[in-house]
Amino acid sequence: MLRSITAAASAALLLTAVAGCGDVDDGGEASGKTAATGKGGTLTVFAAASLTETFGALGKAFEAAHPGVKVRFSFGGSSTLAQQITQGAPADVFAAASPATMKTVTDAGDAAGTPQVFTKNRLVIAVPKNDPGKVRELGDLSRPGLKVVLCAVQVPCGAAAEKALGAAGVKVKPASREQDVKAVLTKVSLDEADAGLVYRTDAKAASGKVEGIEFPESAQAINDYPIVEVAKAPRSALAKEFIGLVLGPRGRDALTRAGFEAP
Repeated sequence: MLRSITAAASAALLLTAVAGCGDVDDGGEASGKTAATGKGGTLTVFAAASLTETFGALGKAFEAAHPGVKVRFSFGGSSTLAQQITQGAPADVFAAASPATMKTVTDAGDAAGTPQVFTKNRLVIAVPKNDPGKVRELGDLSRPGLKVVLCAVQVPCGAAAEKALGAAGVKVKPASREQDVKAVLTKVSLDEADAGLVYRTDAKAASGKVEGIEFPESAQAINDYPIVEVAKAPRSALAKEFIGLVLGPRGRDALTRAGFEAP
């Protein structure tokens, strides 16, 4: 089982991991030395909900390395964010939880360049700390009377859940379908559900409110996370630097600490 750690502790670890990124200039990482970053302004990043804690910490480190720059995040279901971008929502960077949702943006011509996979994530079963349903494995989710919540199928965590359940031959009738993984996690943490399928990273960041249970079929549904600069990004130079930070060693270390896997 995965034991939860507090979100505050996670953020502190991540900030430590990325501290000092303004002093480096390797692999395209963020550097406080470029002329473009001295102009200030707001960098807008659309990112999958499962990246909330990690990107939040990376964003603070980026701001510290770029005086006058503010990083504004929009976290949510990747499919919703992709749709907003194709409909003209102003954004500089898009980080999705699956190649399928990123393809919505690239097919519409709204990506500047080729998306790069920067990390991977897998599912765990999230249960409340008191585990009222006595869940031990994926097959338990099919038990009559057990209240299970899943992500909507069009969202990456929902698509991954369907794939994992299919690989295990387990049929589940969810009590509800949520629009992103954080909504599933919230229902479980508030004891509004006996179990839910969430990303490993979200279970770790749930501040001791849930417990994450690993299951072997998760290996059949590992999600790749791609990132790209949005076409006609208002802050193109900053977008490239932020992507460099995510792809660089400090970004990778922050993601690993949060429970993500190497690409």
